[in-house]
Amino acid sequence: MIHFLALLVLAISLTSVLAQSPIWGQCGGASWTGPTTCATGSACVFSSQYYSQCLPNGSATTTTVSTTTVGTPTSTVSVPTQTGFVKTSGTRFTLNGAPYTLVGSNAYWLALGGYSTTDINKAFADIVASGGTTVRTWGFNEVTSANGIYFHLWSGSSATVNTGSNGLGALDTVIAAAKAHGIRLIISLTNNWSDYGGMDVYTAQLLGSGQPHDLFYSNPTVIAAFKTYVQAVVSRYANEPTIMAWELVNEPRCSGSNTVASSSCTVSTITNWASTISSFIKSIDSNHLVGLGDEGFFNEPGNSDYMYQGSAGIDFAANLKISTLDFGTFHMYPQSWSESNTVPWGQQWITDHATSMKSTNKPVIMEEFGITSSSTRNATYATWYQTIISTGLTGDLIWQAGSQLTNGPTANDGYAIFPTDPVYGLMQSHAAALKARG
Repeated sequence: MIHFLALLVLAISLTSVLAQSPIWGQCGGASWTGPTTCATGSACVFSSQYYSQCLPNGSATTTTVSTTTVGTPTSTVSVPTQTGFVKTSGTRFTLNGAPYTLVGSNAYWLALGGYSTTDINKAFADIVASGGTTVRTWGFNEVTSANGIYFHLWSGSSATVNTGSNGLGALDTVIAAAKAHGIRLIISLTNNWSDYGGMDVYTAQLLGSGQPHDLFYSNPTVIAAFKTYVQAVVSRYANEPTIMAWELVNEPRCSGSNTVASSSCTVSTITNWASTISSFIKSIDSNHLVGLGDEGFFNEPGNSDYMYQGSAGIDFAANLKISTLDFGTFHMYPQSWSESNTVPWGQQWITDHATSMKSTNKPVIMEEFGITSSSTRNATYATWYQTIISTGLTGDLIWQAGSQLTNGPTANDGYAIFPTDPVYGLMQSHAAALKARG
């Protein structure tokens, strides 16, 4: 009997240990059915009604707060202070009345790669160590078959938003990890390209395959469907200060990956759509900033340079004037855009957008940029960074962050900067220069 009781006590003890979430693991949330207590050395901290996380006691940050999570007692733990929303003041961003320096990386894969919470935290830690304050990531994945992680499932012309752990629950995890590391997020809501679904899934499912790409911007049925998805995502996080901004789309153009533009698509088509959708977001979320996510093409008909002639359907100057867009965006890939004078062309591209920034008195960020030539990359980026500082451009996000995680490196399309890359040190010094500028 004594032997049996000893085994029973041991079993109960082991069950208790196994029922605990590890440090950085999830421990609560509206649909959470797993452990609600945390491993020794951490405490369960409320992030949102959908997500609570085991954060280390005394973890990196600035304040101590008391939090209550469903199924757990009130606990006290140090977490990053993220009580305010990022705002704009002229050509700069602010946070709680103080300057907010936007600098960091793109990491589109955070919610979509099936990474563990530990790995997601490692990725954020690498970005913070590079000097980053801000990360841009995807808040979309359109699918027609329920496999893996997806956010929006289409069955014929009907679509369902996936709020489960393999849907927006994965985005909850990313937001909680960003909060734990003091990072703010820019979240894009769809893609011009076919990666992770994008616009053409809407048009194909609602109107039939092979339709002109730009019907996404003009067809009332498609616009209504996109608004439904936007409302589901934006309203879920409307009170979450970890999100800095919503972004309407990644790289809008009149044409897509495999779909062409109609003869009626002009710069006005996308400008009018951007005004409509940004106004809609503002009507359901007054807390967050809104950006377009365009590549920053100028509209100068007759210019021999494709990026300046408006033929892609983008008029950067006109879009920057939309009252419900809080800041401007542009991307820069002179090599893949077939610009032969990579470095000086990039300097001029930055300078031209800084000029528009000053004339409109709104923040403008270079939110994607890169070259794949590793032998010249460090020197090229150093020159471009210097141009950002000298022109007064608001800030920049490199494409893209790289980390070595449990099962290997994160996505690398030739642009990724890992902590072992010489550019990583350059990013650190650039971030310090931007922060010193104020």
